[in-house]
Amino acid sequence: MYTDWFQLTDKPFSITPDPRYLFLSERHREALAHLLYGVTESGGFIQLTGEVGMGKTTLTRTLLEQLPESVDVALVYNAHASLTEFLESICDELHVERPVGHSTPKHLTDLLNAYLLDAHARSRRTVLIVDEAQNLGPELLEQVRLLTNLETHRDKLLQIILIGQPELRETLARNDLRQLAQRITARYHLEPLDAAETHAYVKHRLEVAGARRPIFTTGALRAIYKASKGIPRLINILAERALLGAFAARVHEVNASMIRMAANEVRGKESTSASLPRLVTAMVMTAIVVGVAGWIYWYPVSMPATVEQAAATPAPAPAPAMIPEPIPELPAQPALTTLLERDDDLGATTAQLLHLWQVGERDGLPSSLCSLATDNGLACARGRGTWNNLRVLNRPALLELRVDAQTRTLLITQLGEREAEVWLNGATFALPLLELDLMWLGDYLILWRPPLPSGEVLRRSSRSPAVEWLREALGAWAGVPPSPVGDVQFFDSELEDMVRAFQSAMGLGVDGIAGEQTLVHLDGLLNSPGPSLGNHEHVPDS
Repeated sequence: MYTDWFQLTDKPFSITPDPRYLFLSERHREALAHLLYGVTESGGFIQLTGEVGMGKTTLTRTLLEQLPESVDVALVYNAHASLTEFLESICDELHVERPVGHSTPKHLTDLLNAYLLDAHARSRRTVLIVDEAQNLGPELLEQVRLLTNLETHRDKLLQIILIGQPELRETLARNDLRQLAQRITARYHLEPLDAAETHAYVKHRLEVAGARRPIFTTGALRAIYKASKGIPRLINILAERALLGAFAARVHEVNASMIRMAANEVRGKESTSASLPRLVTAMVMTAIVVGVAGWIYWYPVSMPATVEQAAATPAPAPAPAMIPEPIPELPAQPALTTLLERDDDLGATTAQLLHLWQVGERDGLPSSLCSLATDNGLACARGRGTWNNLRVLNRPALLELRVDAQTRTLLITQLGEREAEVWLNGATFALPLLELDLMWLGDYLILWRPPLPSGEVLRRSSRSPAVEWLREALGAWAGVPPSPVGDVQFFDSELEDMVRAFQSAMGLGVDGIAGEQTLVHLDGLLNSPGPSLGNHEHVPDS
């Protein structure tokens, strides 16, 4: 139908959760990071909430695609089930054998405990994801809490992720559920897209579907945001109906009035000019009678008595004003895509990163960037995160971009709220973050100067001068002076609590151990000497 008219390879605004069309806004990236954190954290709950249509199910499917091979997942949707049915669903998802016929909750819990102990012995992690968790009643919520009591003397055996609508937050705020609420180690509420993200969302989905030129006018994009309030599912519904309208009108562009007509239909209002449900019917007739019915829908003419007559009757000519001018098939490529078409000189890019750290070439650049960094007292830190993560790290970063199934590398040298300064192929450019979002999957590499001996990890009962540095650094971050009492070079329980608090604030795995990721985030926030992205004292939303 309209896909051929707009030269698309697929329907870009289908509401089916297809990971190919996933648009990772800043909010969606952070939500996905919280879910991935939940998979690696031991024990407790992860809570993700958002309005209907915000993309929670799509994020869940994306999470499942990124899970390590060593993780087993039970995904439960039926939150209206009885307690026994709920436990049976978990057993079935994990392929736990259970007797045929009636089982009691205690028997099913014992079976799950035996399975989890065996999985733990095989170094496998088990995660329970409960979707539509706002529908869980008090009895099921209490059972979910009790499942986190399944543990060894050191580790929790089950990690639980609760995904639901905003009502879930209200439910968990009840006084009689405070025991469960206290076990939630990470919370994230998915907010709607803003106007700029809505525009980028529409553009992204069209590009994935093969669009080679703009289809929606600027006014149409503004109207989509106004009508949808930035909710992805509503954006899809409005855009899909508007494309049908443009196809029926035989125009190659969607304008604001078409969006308003679609919005009226979504809200159940009858448009003054045409009704979209009737329009959909007209589209079906178009496929049957080679366009005649679609023309008739928009241009009042007498309809032939039969389909056979309609098929044989030439379509009436439209008014001259409605005949679109031929549109040149010149792809409208974003600036970043154009830049990335140039030859990719990775050696020059890494040399520029070293230059920012005042490290020059030495008899030619070695094959390993990290080797030369180590020789100069620096270290490489790799990770996957969001723009907020990079703001905290506050160091120039190499980003891996995916362009036509190929990996390209560029260097971020400054990072603002909406734009980034990038160094690419010998020149510096200012590019919108929304444009970079279309190609950046979150992988980065930075250089930093470790304050501790190479490879040293600080944990409970460690004793060294490095512990004193860590205590002072965390004190500076928290705004409290270091404790003058006791052995400041001994890693005690108080320091472990400080490390945990810092890790939680940064969205890191909370284990109380000062490893590379903890130290590199602390280094960025302390504004240590070295090149920066121009960000100071930024703490990401928890």
